Amino acid sequence: MSNVTIFENQTHLPTVKRESKLADKMSGSSTSIRRIATTLTGTFKRIVGGEQIGKSIPQKINVIIVDQLPKVSRTFYAGEYDADAKPTLPDCWSNLGDKPEAAAPNKQAASCANCPQNVVGSGKNGKGRACRFSRRIAVLAEGDPSGEVYQMNVPAKSLFGKGVGNVHPYESYQNFLRSNGEGLDTVITQVAFDTEADSMVLNFKAIRHLTAEEGDMVDAAQADPETQRYIQLTVAEASGAKAAAAPAAKPVSVFDESEEEEEAHEEPKPVKRAAKKEEAPAPKKNLAEVVNAWGDEDD
Repeated sequence: MSNVTIFENQTHLPTVKRESKLADKMSGSSTSIRRIATTLTGTFKRIVGGEQIGKSIPQKINVIIVDQLPKVSRTFYAGEYDADAKPTLPDCWSNLGDKPEAAAPNKQAASCANCPQNVVGSGKNGKGRACRFSRRIAVLAEGDPSGEVYQMNVPAKSLFGKGVGNVHPYESYQNFLRSNGEGLDTVITQVAFDTEADSMVLNFKAIRHLTAEEGDMVDAAQADPETQRYIQLTVAEASGAKAAAAPAAKPVSVFDESEEEEEAHEEPKPVKRAAKKEEAPAPKKNLAEVVNAWGDEDD
């Protein structure tokens, strides 16, 4: 048994240890997309059909990550971000970060590796890359018994870097879980704004194992083909965004409410650690009603 715990605090809830169905993706319909959007004011919002549902959640939210693409995606906009502009498709994007998607209206190169927008210094004011890294993940909200899947965007500044203790940027968080015998879909993950950062940055940490009932909802979401729509960059088309004939001067991303220039960086390679012995699964128990996680405060 490992001497390292990935959880900051243990819980009184009757949790279970389950096998991850997302381990191989950890890096390394006509219905509207449901989204959990982030804002520059440090809140999370549930968006359904382009409209906010319920109250905003300040600072942090607990979710279960049920699906993602196996690699980091990329998006490129020729113009500058404008929060007041109408949504448009990116000029170019790649779901797996290797080559432009067929639907991209303004492909910049045949491959991402040879793209001039993927060169450090090609970004605004000669900083970073003009083509941004990003991830779209499919999540369930803790305390929501409906089992409805939401899409979340993890922007570039929240992807890479090193964690401190149990708190990590997204890619480091995956490696941290994996090195401790867990998966993104076997734990409750807290997504929180970094209040000390000078721009919008999200951090991730594990809260606890799933309950048996939560595990059943994860299984159902992963078995539903509709969940795949929540991790693809092409979901913009389902949200009513159109590709303009020519790049607009100030397009707004259909994916991010708070686009920001990323710093120059390289994707870190996973650190190989000693394998951890898995704990024996605990017997399933009935779950008492989980307190709803959605906050009551407005922005």
